[in-house]
Order: sequence, then structure tokens, then C-alpha cells
Amino acid sequence: MALTAMDLVAAAKQHIREISVADAKAQLAQVRVLDVREPTEYTAGCLPEAVNIPRGVLEFKIDNLPIFKNDKDSPILVYCQSGGRSALAAEALQKLGYQPLSLAGGFNAWKDAGGDIITPA
Repeated sequence: MALTAMDLVAAAKQHIREISVADAKAQLAQVRVLDVREPTEYTAGCLPEAVNIPRGVLEFKIDNLPIFKNDKDSPILVYCQSGGRSALAAEALQKLGYQPLSLAGGFNAWKDAGGDIITPA
């Protein structure tokens, strides 16, 4: 039996740490923020201080950015639009030795909770 994308997301969520918007807001000053949405989604609005690396190229690009390179011990808040891609990204980041925290509900939950949103330059 073939798995669906949602099956993969559910399996990933069994192995990662997912945090609420409230917890993410409380920890925002202590984490690096990674947006794994597509560039068009990111430029329409993102969390403060977010760096964009689309999910499809994450494993290839994460070590190329100074904010992530050589620091696998500091937590990374990972988010996408609704929480699926960020769960998969968090699982991949864990395998690479990083300390990801996946934002439950993603950007939609952040926005619905009144979280700060910026438009990147």
C-alpha cells in the first residue's frame, strides 16, 4: 500500500518537536526562524527575522547560509503555510543534526493568533 503525503506528515510528527504559536512567540528571541514555503509565499508575508529556504532544496542549502552554518545546537523555528511541509523539514533537519521546532498550524495559525508579520525587502 502506497503512503499519501499526509501519511508522511503524520509519521514525521511522531519524531519531531512541534510547538504552539504561544510557545513560539515566547521563544522567538531565542531561536532562528526558517520559512520553508515557496519564495512567492514568503515575499507575501513572513515571521520577523525569517530566512527562506524552500522545502524542496532545504537539505542542499541549509549549510550554505551563515546563520545556520556551523551551529547545529541552537534551535530553529521551522514553519510553512499550515504545518505539513515544516514537519517534513523538521524531520530532515533532525537527521542533519539540527534542533528544529515545527510551528503547529504554520503561518496560518501564526496569522490567526495575531502574530507579527513582515514583508521582506
